[in-house]
Amino acid sequence: MNWQTNLVKARSHIIFIIALLLGVTLIFYLERAGHIRTEEPDALAAFDEVVPLPLADGLGRSPQTDEQARIAWTYFQNNTDPDTGLAGSVDKYPSTTMWETASYIVAIVSAQRLGIIPPSEAEERVAKVVNALSRLVLFEDSLPNKAYDIRTLQMVDYANRPTSVGLGWSALDIGRLMTALELVQRHYPDQADEVVRVVAGWDLDRMVREGQLNGATVIDGSVRENQEGRVGYERYAAKGMMLWGFDATAALDVAGNLQVVRVEGVPIPVDTRLNRNSTPALTTSEPYLFDGLEYGFDALTHVFATVVYRAQEMRYRNTGTLTGVSEGHLSQEPHFAYASVWGGGSPWAVLTFGGDRIDSRRTLSTKAAFGWDALFSTEYTQEMVAAVAPFADPARGWPEGIYEADGTVNGSFTANTNATVLAAQAFRATGPLMHVPR
Repeated sequence: MNWQTNLVKARSHIIFIIALLLGVTLIFYLERAGHIRTEEPDALAAFDEVVPLPLADGLGRSPQTDEQARIAWTYFQNNTDPDTGLAGSVDKYPSTTMWETASYIVAIVSAQRLGIIPPSEAEERVAKVVNALSRLVLFEDSLPNKAYDIRTLQMVDYANRPTSVGLGWSALDIGRLMTALELVQRHYPDQADEVVRVVAGWDLDRMVREGQLNGATVIDGSVRENQEGRVGYERYAAKGMMLWGFDATAALDVAGNLQVVRVEGVPIPVDTRLNRNSTPALTTSEPYLFDGLEYGFDALTHVFATVVYRAQEMRYRNTGTLTGVSEGHLSQEPHFAYASVWGGGSPWAVLTFGGDRIDSRRTLSTKAAFGWDALFSTEYTQEMVAAVAPFADPARGWPEGIYEADGTVNGSFTANTNATVLAAQAFRATGPLMHVPR
């Protein structure tokens, strides 16, 4: 049998080998081109060697921290509607979301714990919030809309213009509100029955399906419902729903959607799914700060919070630039951004809601500085707090932070930031907000 005959007989094997080589080459090319992202077989294993930073709750109070908290409470004195009892999300802007309404509840609980307001005032304020929630015009008579005018309790768009249709609902915002309403029940039991009545009027089964969190958006007049939440935010919101007996186990489980990206040499948890089906997901401080200050972390979130914080500290060590990133408002266009440890496929990206890069707006976040300092109290967190401390305004509260590019103040004042300052100081004094002091 000559070699030509053998070649003919082996042609199917040769074709298979050539196809295999071409396939491997194509995959390698696509990976290099950024079209395929490889994932570790067990992404969680990358965190096995991470030692969680010890929580710093119980550090106690000082005249300085008490004054910082009192300044933060000024924001809510200035921005709470006297009739409805809701607080605006941004200074002098009479609009709110369920996320910011949760922040206001957190602020009330924290202010009482610190003795800034007496228990009677705290309960009165909480009762007005709960009453306002009972009177909201619901999206499709189903769930709270994404935004409301705090004066009228009517649905509005993000420019605070009335809308009869609404914007849809945010599962993450409502999940956070459910955590806050649990805080109300634990700290103000006389309000518990009314809270239950309010929640019973919402169609939360529409929002939690097969263990997932689902949001809704109105696009060109049509309501589109989609899974909502990515690693970090999703787990935090799932906890809020599970407190109320909803099956959010799929949202709580990160394993199926987790990849690991190293930033400043630190393994960072990143979601494999896209944001709004267009932009690679982002990882930032916000959900970890709230999870820690309110719940005191679970074992996995404690590890994730540790590495998210560590990457920010390491950027400072490597570059000399103070780094504390979170989502937040801006005092200039486009007025809101997500500053990330990893986002949009890159480290330290600052993204608009639509996914555009605006890295020049990166801010050393007041929220991140106080939140990380309360949780971990390291030399670096103390440096961050020292950097933002001079910019407190006793008449307005705490601004969002300092623009990294030129060191000027990001002079937007918000409910989220000032509530975080209050929660941070309450955590230092009495521990996580879910743990009711005795």
